[in-house]
Amino acid sequence: MIAATDSSGVSPAWLAELTFDAQGLIPAIAQDADSGTILMVAWMNAEAVQETVRTGCAVYYSRSRQRLWRKGEESGHIQQVHDIRLDCDGDVLLLKITQIGGIACHTGRQRCFYRHLDLAAKPPQWLIQDPILKDPQSIYGTPKS
Repeated sequence: MIAATDSSGVSPAWLAELTFDAQGLIPAIAQDADSGTILMVAWMNAEAVQETVRTGCAVYYSRSRQRLWRKGEESGHIQQVHDIRLDCDGDVLLLKITQIGGIACHTGRQRCFYRHLDLAAKPPQWLIQDPILKDPQSIYGTPKS
């Protein structure tokens, strides 16, 4: 489990090594720590990164809601963070996580990458590869697309 030691409110030196975009965001890839399956991609701002480090649970920045989004705050499907990696350019994070409840996608699937481009089809088309594990309406109470 990841744990932070700096509670002074001053940006820690490790945070300065991250390269955020013009909106103050950095992409974060969530990968299953055991299987290596890529579950989802989301965005983090500096506060989300620090909160993730502090709590050991994934916290992202929701661009649509314009606020921090604690993964699982609505669904209960939290992500326990075991390791955080930074790419060679310092502009992408990789979170190795355990997905509580086995569902990372708001569509009720294990992962967000559930569609495959069938290049043999003329013209190529997207095919759904992964089943819905739980009806999104039963998770969130409202239909999710």
